[in-house]
Amino acid sequence: MGLSDILTQIESGNEEEIRMRLFEYNTENSKTFAFDCGEEDARIKLCQGLLTVLRQSVQPQCQSTCLETMRILSRDKRVLGPVATRDGILTLSGLARITLPDAEVEPLEDVKSTAEERVVVEALKCLCNVIFNSVAAQQVGADVRLAQGICAHLRLSSSMHHEVGLFSLRLLFLLSALRQDVRGRLCKETGAVGLLTGVLEHTLDVCWAGPYEVTPPDPLAPPVPREKSEQVMETLKALFNITLSDTSDEDNYHQLRRVAAILRHILMLRTETEEKTEEAHSHAINLLSNLPVCCLDVLIDVPLQGGLEEYGGKNLDVVQILVDFMEKRIDKGVNYKEGLTPVLSLMTEGSRYHREIRRYLKAKVLPPLKDVKERPEIGTTVRNKLVRLMTHVDMGVKQGAAEFLFVLCKESVDNLLKYTGYGNAAGLLVARGLLAGGRGETEYSADEDSDTEEYKSAKPFINPITGHIEEPMPNPIEDMTEEQKEYEAQKLANMIGELSRQQLIRPMGVRKDGSLAPLEEAIRTCRVADSSDSDSD
Repeated sequence: MGLSDILTQIESGNEEEIRMRLFEYNTENSKTFAFDCGEEDARIKLCQGLLTVLRQSVQPQCQSTCLETMRILSRDKRVLGPVATRDGILTLSGLARITLPDAEVEPLEDVKSTAEERVVVEALKCLCNVIFNSVAAQQVGADVRLAQGICAHLRLSSSMHHEVGLFSLRLLFLLSALRQDVRGRLCKETGAVGLLTGVLEHTLDVCWAGPYEVTPPDPLAPPVPREKSEQVMETLKALFNITLSDTSDEDNYHQLRRVAAILRHILMLRTETEEKTEEAHSHAINLLSNLPVCCLDVLIDVPLQGGLEEYGGKNLDVVQILVDFMEKRIDKGVNYKEGLTPVLSLMTEGSRYHREIRRYLKAKVLPPLKDVKERPEIGTTVRNKLVRLMTHVDMGVKQGAAEFLFVLCKESVDNLLKYTGYGNAAGLLVARGLLAGGRGETEYSADEDSDTEEYKSAKPFINPITGHIEEPMPNPIEDMTEEQKEYEAQKLANMIGELSRQQLIRPMGVRKDGSLAPLEEAIRTCRVADSSDSDSD
């Protein structure tokens, strides 16, 4: 179907012919995502022509067909000029029944037929594509307060077909992701956090057992249906964006604690497939990592469900789900930055500020050492996998794994080295200025870690660099005379000096505060500190 034929039919104004020609075009191009540059001008004219038709009083079947064509065309960023205008956005938002200031729109509740509902869905899909692909459209969307209109839309869409709510949420997600000013207004002016919390409650049929405790799901209940799980994930994505803004006031803390309780509920649920369950859990974890750390006690404080006496009566079921999720993501071995770092960050902050979470994770991830014959990074335990990540090429992944283990060790350098070895921990210690040992800044409870008898007996033979017992190695200088040893030492010093002069290496030393410095500076600093100590004596 040629674009010139379609444009001719649009100019003729015959509604049925327009619909038929566009239907053929849509059928041919439903899977098209790469377009011919030679027809770019024709596609721009077609966008303009479609807007002209959509502004007329045509039947819903013709409107939905025009919008489907617009959706296909909006995959091409280069042809969105006519649509990414105030008039274009207002036309599409009107067809989506989104109420905006200074715009007359038929109310969403007046939609009665399936055909009219189809128009609303297709208009929302078009808006999603246009907003995603056009910076100009994003600016117009912010100017006409499109996000605020979508919030009003969501309050009415619960009685509509699920796609109306789904694409309303997706549009809200895109606007809040692409425009920081929109995020701020949604958080402070629109009450979007409360609104989206209500969407989650409605979608999942949440029943409250207490102020911040959701009635647990029935173990025999069927999995969450696909349509509901899709809507939940879009809601979580939008909430994630909105909670990136400042939410630090008492009213929000109450609301965010309720969000945390619902997120705990989501982590306990399963969907129709394991892949979708993991995806839903991933979005829940991302949002949890955005919440103030003081809200995380809701995850383990569920009085009506009971808990473990050894952990102060707290319920750690959801923490175990986080551990399992983390290990699954590590085993996948791909996309660590987006797939793994959020759960590491969440467990790190939870452990830093909630003693029971830290104690439980310490028991699961760093149980008391017994066998130290293998290097810490070799093996299949969670500890082995995390230690391997401490030398990962991605800085964020490496720092996330190291920080998590450091917090589990109550930020004690000696405890960390016991589980990881100095070589694996060196990066963290350099970054923290703790090469000389000591502790981090966070205060932890006074409970002590006890070593096993096996570890105590093996400790004198452990190589602190590798963190394990090494087989005895022959001493290469054992049969040398003193003169030969002195010669080899001088030779090594000369080689280091030559490499240093060529700036191929830079000898470093450790200051008294544990930070690294060029060797000369470190020595000079230590001498000055020693002389000042002797003067004070």
